[in-house]
Amino acid sequence: MDGFGVGEDEFEVGGRPVRLLSGALHYFRVHEEQWGHRLAMLRAMGLNCVETYVPWNLHEPRPGVFRDVAALGRFLDAAHAAGLWAIVRPGPYICAEWENGGLPHWLTGPLGPRARTRDGEYLAHVERWFHRLLREVVPRQHGGADGGPVIMVQVENEYGSYGSDQVYLRRLADLLRGEGVRVPLFTSDGPEDHMLTGGSLPGVLATANFGSAARAGFGTLRAHRPKGPLMCMEFWCGWFDHWGADHVVRDADDAAAALREILECGASVNLYMAHGGTNFAGWAGANRGGALHDGPLEPDVTSYDYDAPIDEYGRPTAKFWRFREVLAPYASGPLPEPPPPLPVLGSPATAALPEWAPLGTVLECLGTPESSTPCRPPSRSWTWTGAWCVTR
Repeated sequence: MDGFGVGEDEFEVGGRPVRLLSGALHYFRVHEEQWGHRLAMLRAMGLNCVETYVPWNLHEPRPGVFRDVAALGRFLDAAHAAGLWAIVRPGPYICAEWENGGLPHWLTGPLGPRARTRDGEYLAHVERWFHRLLREVVPRQHGGADGGPVIMVQVENEYGSYGSDQVYLRRLADLLRGEGVRVPLFTSDGPEDHMLTGGSLPGVLATANFGSAARAGFGTLRAHRPKGPLMCMEFWCGWFDHWGADHVVRDADDAAAALREILECGASVNLYMAHGGTNFAGWAGANRGGALHDGPLEPDVTSYDYDAPIDEYGRPTAKFWRFREVLAPYASGPLPEPPPPLPVLGSPATAALPEWAPLGTVLECLGTPESSTPCRPPSRSWTWTGAWCVTR
């Protein structure tokens, strides 16, 4: 099978130019039973690719103890079955408005600022983690024996916003290659000089992240990379929410106009997010507020709806239909219709109750009665707790 590659000006499959129309969908924010439905929604919107982060701390709760890393492989298989390519962003740091940016607490606690550096102890942990994680990626690369969906893998994540250690980035790239990743690698950073300088790596595709002003953003990227495909790896079509703040909403027409500008530049795009999902089990992170992100940490809410074109419940929004109109001319054929909606949690439901039990029988199953005696504290040897007394 013809492999995926980075050409001089465009992405290519078997030497033929292709445009990536991708959407972010995090497998860990969507119930596995709903993956197929959500991936079909991406296809219906006009996308040919899905992108996901991988949260290290979710899968390695203690050093060397792994928990369902195979979920990534199952998700990639589901993407392949849906007819989508896949972009994997394994970090090790992912941000993603996820707890600790995906880095395990047992790692950043002892290491502190040595995380995300060339520090030997830190890289030894990364090496162990990648050795396990990439078993789910390497056999599923595009152009392999089984014709898998994975076409690109990211090195770190927006590292230019954090540091500029080229040795560290090169070590990560070499580690990915050493574990068998042969599809193109890439970096993604904001379209600013210091970010692209600090976060990119010679010989590795550089992409940009922004929510508007595509021509200006790509102009900055071109100043650093005169050749290579243009891609907005994170087109911020919505935003996340903090506790106590209003839900952030972006007008559908405004977002569609920004998406159209990206495509008119001849670029590929990854919608961040296409479908946000939910931060289950308290995994939502926190972000610094303020114009320069130098304010206090503000916790993110449980919902990761992100005002995405596919909402938290998997339903198409007005933004979905506007994006579909913009993307349709770039599709290889007629777009499929969205799949029927799945039942929404909390929807009215009926249940048959063919049997009943008298109250006495129920009480017998619950055991003997328990009682306490309300009182007033008779002396200083008692502590008054409001309704009941306890000794001390």
